[in-house]
Formats: sequence, structure tokens, C-alpha cells
Amino acid sequence: MYGMRAHDTAPSTHFRSDRLTRINGELYFSTRENTLEGPFDNLAVAERQIQAYIERMQKLSADNSAR
Repeated sequence: MYGMRAHDTAPSTHFRSDRLTRINGELYFSTRENTLEGPFDNLAVAERQIQAYIERMQKLSADNSAR
């Protein structure tokens, strides 16, 4: 994928990796902050929690920028 993220100063290539993993039958997702979030019972719940995590991190970033 070639493009810019909000904090990038110039376009570059970004590679996505599968951030979902299954451990002992339960789903977890890994973050850029190098944490493992979960466990989740199924893919639908995990996907909702990924979106909620992204929204929390964006809000935290915006709050910190406003200071």
C-alpha cells in the first residue's frame, strides 16, 4: 500500500500484517504499542474490539495533542 498516514510527512510504502492470532482457541490482536489484547470468543467480537481500540488510541492522541 502506497500512501500517507495522518502523522507521516511523506508518502511511503506500508505493509499490513495479520494482527489477529489464536492462542488456546481464543482470539487476540496485537497492537503497534506491542501489546496483545484479548481474549475474544470469535472474530466478530475481536473486530469490534479492534475498532474500539483504534478509536480510544485516536482520542488519546488527540487529547495529548491539545495539551
